[in-house]
Amino acid sequence: MKQSSRNIAESSDPRRIIILGSTGSIGVGALDVIAHLATVGATKSGEPVPTFEVVGLAAGRRADVLERQADRFSVRNLALADPAAAGPLSPDRSIRTGPDAAVRLVEDVARPGDLVVAAMVGAAGIPSALAAIERGCDVALANKETLVAAGELVTAAAAEAGVEILPIDSEHAALHQCLRSGRDPQEVSRLVLTASGGPFRTWPADRIRNATVEEALKHPTWKMGPKVTIDSATMMNKGLELIEARWLFGIDADRLQAIIHPQSIVHSFVEFLDGSSLAQLSPPDMRMPIQYALCHPIRVPGCAPSLDYQELRELVFEPVDHDRFPSIELARSVIRAGGTAGAIFNAANEVAAEAFCRGGMAFGLITDVVADVVDQVPVGPAADLDAVMAADGAARDAARAHSSINA
Repeated sequence: MKQSSRNIAESSDPRRIIILGSTGSIGVGALDVIAHLATVGATKSGEPVPTFEVVGLAAGRRADVLERQADRFSVRNLALADPAAAGPLSPDRSIRTGPDAAVRLVEDVARPGDLVVAAMVGAAGIPSALAAIERGCDVALANKETLVAAGELVTAAAAEAGVEILPIDSEHAALHQCLRSGRDPQEVSRLVLTASGGPFRTWPADRIRNATVEEALKHPTWKMGPKVTIDSATMMNKGLELIEARWLFGIDADRLQAIIHPQSIVHSFVEFLDGSSLAQLSPPDMRMPIQYALCHPIRVPGCAPSLDYQELRELVFEPVDHDRFPSIELARSVIRAGGTAGAIFNAANEVAAEAFCRGGMAFGLITDVVADVVDQVPVGPAADLDAVMAADGAARDAARAHSSINA
């Protein structure tokens, strides 16, 4: 695996960090980890613990939370996507507003060797992640849509810039840890991502199709934002994660699988050609993979709880029922198609999930809409950001016009 553009093990100076999506669950968790690391001191081997200087924060519309975060970490440079919500922000700060505010924050503030936490929701996070890479920053990636929609483009840009993409998703952080010895991808028989099964793991298909928004938002193990929680209920999140894994680890669709694991303790498996497997286990707390990404390659005492093996009685695994959750196989077909298929898949899902949340369609039709749009919108080369965003736009138009969605 590529080494970080800044070897944090060789420096006791705080590393500059920008957090995009700071008011969401990942952004809040990242700030908690940063505050924790400042209290740790040194590792048991005497190495300095990585510490961070927060130099930029970006949010969507929660200006009051953003202001409190800026006060807590003495951050002057801010970005807010919704200009109408900027009232609570102090005029003493440097504030960027509008849909491109996060991109401008990165372009104005980021320096080579900085770390950018990309935690914005949806395809809107792609341009700012690319901007960070172009500035020579490593990216701690929580925005799975960046690689789903633009994986070919983003990974090529990272390779050219000599920067590292460090996954924050618990499943991909698990795979990264299991593969961190730098094993050749050809030695990997398969990567298996675990899925909690969401709130509807045991529901019959007819009941799933008529689930309410309230029911879909009741995740049994994780505390996440509404979009990710809906994606977990459809298991679309696992489809997105399979596509993301394809780009992070260079593994083809036939060697990518998912399995249900309701306890959310085992986060992924790597199976090698000789039949042996490695797995990563930890409680379902996102601060662990966040700290892993921020401190990589160093291990330091964490603020997330560790497993109590005295209380661990069983680990349950079940096959995915593809009739009830067809999103997994749909995602694998998207990987095989390549090009802009990922952008089409992701955009259609964003529109369908939003329509369900506002009461514009039945839950059971989300995957139907995505499948129809993937079939309908032509796939082209993902040659540049314009091509990716054009496919994204075409898919959104097709999804909004779908007969299942009440505009």
